[in-house]
Parts: sequence; structure tokens; C-alpha cells
Amino acid sequence: MNPTLESLIVEVRGQKVIVDEDLANLYGVETKVFNQAIKRNKIRFPEEFAFQLSNAEFNNLKSQIVTSSLEHGENAQEIGFWGGRRKLPWVFTEHGVLMAATVLKSDQAVQMSLFLVRAFVRLREQMSANHAILTRLLEIDKQLMQHDGSLRDLYRKLMPLLNPETEKAPDKGRLGFQKDGAKT
Repeated sequence: MNPTLESLIVEVRGQKVIVDEDLANLYGVETKVFNQAIKRNKIRFPEEFAFQLSNAEFNNLKSQIVTSSLEHGENAQEIGFWGGRRKLPWVFTEHGVLMAATVLKSDQAVQMSLFLVRAFVRLREQMSANHAILTRLLEIDKQLMQHDGSLRDLYRKLMPLLNPETEKAPDKGRLGFQKDGAKT
């Protein structure tokens, strides 16, 4: 099964990233070769472009990913990592993905980097659209709450007019002469 590109993008440290193994597969190279190229060009990958996961982050990542290239490997259980990894994986942000293509310099890497950058842009646009929708829903909710209060006040004021028999007319007293000498 070939996972969708969006399913390869995960969140780590509040950033959308792709794991080195998945990125190497997309670029058509072995993970080991990919990581060696990255290591040789370390100056091109500051922490906002790429960073190595901690043990806790890697374990959390494993729980986020349902199916991934990280799941395969014969000796995965023996060394404690999926995929038989001996080192913690690197993850790459949108900018790191693009920089990796410049390091690899193959036609497939260039084409894939364009594809990946577009995927990150789509993801950012979707997040922005979701934020705009949530903001508008909050505004509508606030307006409805204000209108609800106004309608309740209006209802309370109209009820006496709609049900006049429920209210007693004030006692004005008797008209005319009264025997006990009281005047009206």
C-alpha cells in the first residue's frame, strides 16, 4: 500500500515534518545514503529545517503513525526501534525537504521536492481555512448568545400582553356612595 503524501506529514515540536526514511523513499534513495548526504551538508540544515528526534519523540511518533515505512524490519524488536533502526531518525520541515533535494541533485529529487513543497503549502492552506472557519463560528456563536438574551427579554415583556387573563386588574375600589361613610 502506498501511503498518501499527507499521511507522511506528522507534527513534532509544533512543526509539520516528514521522517527521514519516508523522505528517502520519496526521493528514491536508501535511508542510509540519504542521511549520509545530509550529514555531509550539515551546514545547510539548521534546526528549523531538520532535527533528530529524542527517544520520547520517537516513541510518540510511533504511536501517531498507523502504517509507515518505520514499521518494517526483521530485528525491530531486538534493538527496540521499528524498522531495525540503530539511530534515532531525523525529521525535515518544509524548508528541510526542499534543501534535501538540493543536496541529492537527482531529477527525481527535484521533482519530488516540488511535489512535497506543494503538499506542505496545501496543508498550510487547509489549516488557515480551518482557522478562518473556527473564527467565524465563534463570532456567530457570540451573536447568537446576544440575540438569545434579547429574545428572552422580549418574550418576558410580551407574555403579559399575550395572556391578559392571567393578570388581575388592580382593585380600584367601589364607585359611588358607601354605607360605612368611606369616600372614594
